[in-house]
Amino acid sequence: MSSTLAFATVFITLALVFYTIGVWAERIAHLLKPWHIWMFWLGLACDTTGTYAMERIGEGTNWFTFHGITGLLAILLMLGHAIWATWTIRRGTEEAQRSFYRYSIFVWLFWLIPYVGGAVFGMI
Repeated sequence: MSSTLAFATVFITLALVFYTIGVWAERIAHLLKPWHIWMFWLGLACDTTGTYAMERIGEGTNWFTFHGITGLLAILLMLGHAIWATWTIRRGTEEAQRSFYRYSIFVWLFWLIPYVGGAVFGMI
C-alpha cells in the first residue's frame, strides 16, 4: 500500500467516524447542538482531504462513474448539511433544531454509498 493510499484511507475513515458520531448523537438527542456541527465539518474536511488524495492516486480519475458521481454528490450534500446545520444553530428556532435530524440521517445514508462502494471495489 502506497503512503498516499494509506493517507487517503485514514482520512476517509476519519470522515466516517466524525460524521457518524455527529449524525447519530444528534438523532439520539433529537436536538442539534453546536458540537454536532463540529463533527459535520470535521467529517466533511476529512472526506474532502481523503477524496483529493485518492484522486491524486488515480491520475485523471473518471468522475463520470457511479462511484465518482455518488462521491461528488455525497460531498455536496455534506457541505449543504454542514452549512444548514450552522445556520439552524445560529438563527433557527428550537423546533428547527429538533427536526433537523431527519435530513441528517438521509445525508449520512447517502454518504455510505460511495464509502462502501469504494471499500468494496478497492479490495477487488
